[in-house]
Amino acid sequence: MTDYAVTNPATGEVLATYPTATDAEVQAALAAADEAFRTWGRTSAPAERADLLRKVAELHRERRDELAAIIVREMGKPLAAAEGEVDFAADITEYYADHIDEITGDTPLDILGEGTAVIRRAPLGVLLGIMPWNFPYYQVARFAAPNLAVGNTILLKHAPQCPESAAAIAQMYADAGFPAGAYVDVRLTNDQAAEVIADRRVQGVSVTGSERAGAAVAEIAGRNLKKVVLELGGSDPFLLLSTDDLDAAVRAAAEARLDNNGQSCNGAKRFVVASDLYDGFVEKFSAAMADATVGDPFDGDTVLGPLSSLAAAERLAEQVDRAVAQGATLVTGGVRDGAFYPGTVLTGVTPEMNAYREEFFGPVGVVYRAEGEDEAVEIANATPFGLGSYVFTTDAEQADRVADRLDAGMVYVNVVLADSPELPFGGVKRSGTGREMGLLAADEFVNKKLVRVG
Repeated sequence: MTDYAVTNPATGEVLATYPTATDAEVQAALAAADEAFRTWGRTSAPAERADLLRKVAELHRERRDELAAIIVREMGKPLAAAEGEVDFAADITEYYADHIDEITGDTPLDILGEGTAVIRRAPLGVLLGIMPWNFPYYQVARFAAPNLAVGNTILLKHAPQCPESAAAIAQMYADAGFPAGAYVDVRLTNDQAAEVIADRRVQGVSVTGSERAGAAVAEIAGRNLKKVVLELGGSDPFLLLSTDDLDAAVRAAAEARLDNNGQSCNGAKRFVVASDLYDGFVEKFSAAMADATVGDPFDGDTVLGPLSSLAAAERLAEQVDRAVAQGATLVTGGVRDGAFYPGTVLTGVTPEMNAYREEFFGPVGVVYRAEGEDEAVEIANATPFGLGSYVFTTDAEQADRVADRLDAGMVYVNVVLADSPELPFGGVKRSGTGREMGLLAADEFVNKKLVRVG
């Protein structure tokens, strides 16, 4: 019996099973990654590392159709979105190849005395990455690429429902010519993962996942004095304060909520709308959510495929049902069909309800009315999460002012779905610690070594 299996959420069919690693295989993976670091991290030239990363990016593009089909089967992502994710993973990987000199070069310091001083970035060693199912390629790329670029080696534990995409990624690194042990896919149990984190050869761990998973990993890492990066949940606010095109604002809101079947950590989930725009927004947004085509993720007309699993759809339905039982208004949607869940809109959610603080990880939008900027910011910040946020306004000064007041790691003004390889990604509060993507990602797991010359 194994937890690692490809189960098509659209049909419930188990397509393949994969065994978890034996304890001997875990030790072999650790030894290989540690041995590889002695050359990869210590003696390989940055240009060599960049060339191999660039080859991995090329392989993503060459194998695009095959890779996309895998994750449609694994987690129900609509095909066009799956293809876009493969492209994005390629772009991220290539970004670190293209910026290898900035990532690895010395940073001179102005000093008070005579001589010179620089900060020299040195790799730490073996890192464990624990990755989620919602973006099987993108999440891995943004962890693995910057860390391989700086000279670390990678042990990768993917989500149990993504063993096929995990194997495909590892194969690309092997086919690109990375040395054995530089990137190792390993199917760990939770107990084995804890042992790996504690192992003296492992220098850090990066987790993308739930609050529960992040807290568990951080506790183990803390006990063992290991560096940790956490990218956890989000309940991102979308503030609509003013607009000269309500239809365009509604389209942006629906796109931000429906992306990836609504299963995106930084997807807009709470829509905080100025009072004078509220009624029109609710009407148009509810219509847009209701019109999102639900169906076969391989069908080009499908907007919403199934959620990642039947269990995920059941959890989402329970949340919505509980919100309605506690007094929220169900404007549209809310009827589960197996693992499929339609675009759904709730209004009337108050601080006394569970839904006021929960993350809805699926195509459910909660709309709030705000009487002015101050109340909009108060509602936006009334969450334990602090990942991303969106501000739509025609007033540039207001946009800058509100962006400064939001408790979030990212603020997007008048734009959605604008993630890019050069932009850092991460949050505050219970959304995690550290940053991925951009140049900041390459600074998370390095020794920023001072070299002072008299």
